[in-house]
Amino acid sequence: MSWGTELWDQFDNLEKHTQWGIDFVEKYTKFVKERSEIELNYARQIRNLSKKYQPKKKDEDENKYTWCRAFHSTLNELNDYAGQHEVVAENMTSQIIADLTRYAQEVKTERKTHFHDGRKAQQQIEASWKQLESCKRKFERDCKEADRAQQYFEKMDADINVTKADVEKARQQAQMRHQMASDSKNEYSSYLQKFNQEQNEHYYTIIPNIFQNIQAMEEKRIERMGESLKTFAEVDRQILPIIGKCLDGMTQAAESIEPKNDSSMVIESYKSGFEPPGDVEFEDYGQAMKRTVSETSLNNSRSDNKSERSGKGKSKTLWPFIKKNKGSNPEDFSHLPPEQRRKKLQAKIDDINKDIQKEMDQRDALTKMKEVYIKNPQMGDPNSVDPRLGEIANNIEKLQAEAQKFEGWLAEVEGRMPVKSDPPRRTSVLYETQNSTPPTTNNNNCAQDRESSPDGSYTEEQSSEVQSKVQPETAESGDEFDDPDEEMLPTIGTCKALYPFEGHNEGTLAVTEGELLYVIEEDKGDGWTRVRRNEEEEGYVPTSYVEVFLDSNAKELFSWRRVYLSEDS
Repeated sequence: MSWGTELWDQFDNLEKHTQWGIDFVEKYTKFVKERSEIELNYARQIRNLSKKYQPKKKDEDENKYTWCRAFHSTLNELNDYAGQHEVVAENMTSQIIADLTRYAQEVKTERKTHFHDGRKAQQQIEASWKQLESCKRKFERDCKEADRAQQYFEKMDADINVTKADVEKARQQAQMRHQMASDSKNEYSSYLQKFNQEQNEHYYTIIPNIFQNIQAMEEKRIERMGESLKTFAEVDRQILPIIGKCLDGMTQAAESIEPKNDSSMVIESYKSGFEPPGDVEFEDYGQAMKRTVSETSLNNSRSDNKSERSGKGKSKTLWPFIKKNKGSNPEDFSHLPPEQRRKKLQAKIDDINKDIQKEMDQRDALTKMKEVYIKNPQMGDPNSVDPRLGEIANNIEKLQAEAQKFEGWLAEVEGRMPVKSDPPRRTSVLYETQNSTPPTTNNNNCAQDRESSPDGSYTEEQSSEVQSKVQPETAESGDEFDDPDEEMLPTIGTCKALYPFEGHNEGTLAVTEGELLYVIEEDKGDGWTRVRRNEEEEGYVPTSYVEVFLDSNAKELFSWRRVYLSEDS
């Protein structure tokens, strides 16, 4: 069905219909835009909700319970879920809104062109019709004038009183009018034929072509609407797999909950270490004897019963009846029950040992750098690192004193508090092992690393053993750089300078952005990488200033070398 043949006389209605179609496209575009805003707002609210219920720093202990971890995993999955709704909004904006907005403008321009051509053709046929009407009225007027002139001539010719000259004049006038009527008839006939041709061309060629173009435009618009509606559904369909994974993650988190394990964690969290109180003895007030104070009697009787039953008297005050300190918690965690206090002290000692290990790593790195400066004075002044080494030594000493203090409190909890006659100072477990023991051993219970006498006090052998362990370590540090005839270190990879580095300090190497260098020593944890430009230029550059590319063989060799040196030390 063609609009050109079926709707040849519906120009105005087609104009209204096509305008309504464009308005509908703009209406649908607005609908998708509002849907996109809803998705963004929903995603924002979901993200805010997830953020609101994320565990705070003070609630980190919750992570030990599987149901808390499951909830936190659900929050993370919900955050990813919100991200998918943001993806929906972005895709709707880019694939539907932007596309339809641009297409609506194109359709408006095309429609304007088609209907402009239609109006122009309509105006031309109307002008031809007016011209035809003008020719027709002229022919009619000339025919009437010719009839009147003929009648006047016949009247004059019949009147005997009229002169012959007047009759001749009337006859000539009638002939002239008849000639004018004949000319008008010929003109009218000719223009009528022309008009019919134009009208036929207008209604069977020009208008059908214009209407056909408008029909094609309208069908394309409808097809575009269908594609947009399909895209509207596909945008949601594309995120379903990821949404499904988020929901699966929530389900897996829920299935990972272990009630038995959580109930056991409650024991670990709140176990006091006390034993249940014994029976309360009967106090006979009927006898003539000195009455005891109720609280002292209660405490002594329970303590005695406990000693008789278990031989492990812990306290003369029952823990459930101790008043809790509402102020700031003491440093030695004495406000906690013995078991909880032991765990807190052990965790504190482990943290301090980790800090000591970090300081020692920095000290070792600076010591190696100083020895390199001593062997190669052109690379830097060995004395330039002394202030930092002194600062690190002070930090280690403070940390060791701190560790010793907490270890003393831990020994008190564990029933091995050193007596006053014992040596007042004891070296930290981490300090006595240093790099010869893997860092993971620092997490063991410090009580297991102590040597104690039968009465629970420390022995002299322990302290002397610690000192003997510390001194060789200090003496042996830096063996790697003791050989004065050390050969040039081999390259273990390359690096590219990401930023310019001026290298004002001695021992450093100035580099320019984009420069390629050889790596001869990897970062030891102090933030510096040793590089070489050529046989005469080498030094240290900040690790964050370069991108390192280690050779695979070099990585294995370097790792083996680390292990070897660690075992050798």
